Amino acid sequence: MNITYRQVNDYMIPNLKLPPEETAIRLGKWGMMYKDYLQKHNPVLFATLLTQGKLYQHCAEIDTQAQQMFNTLTAQMIKSENITEQLKARNQLEWVQRMNSIQERASEIVCKELIYV
Repeated sequence: MNITYRQVNDYMIPNLKLPPEETAIRLGKWGMMYKDYLQKHNPVLFATLLTQGKLYQHCAEIDTQAQQMFNTLTAQMIKSENITEQLKARNQLEWVQRMNSIQERASEIVCKELIYV
């Protein structure tokens, strides 16, 4: 591997460039949370993925998995707790409260299982 250097004052600094990453990759809520978690709590993996040019691709995969898991959990909880459109028509406030509860519980499970690992 041929490394070139540049001199800055009394120091020789290597001329390093990161490999190009996919700039078209857009991270959602879960991918951004995972990226932030890696940066703060697993800097070695974060730096490795960043220098290999695979950070955003990896975070996008986690984002997709987390969103699918969230959707599945939410649907299962709605079915098991018998939250229907009839409830929504009859008592909107109760429906909103129960749906918010389900979404919060599903978010906690996704975070515990996929994001904060």
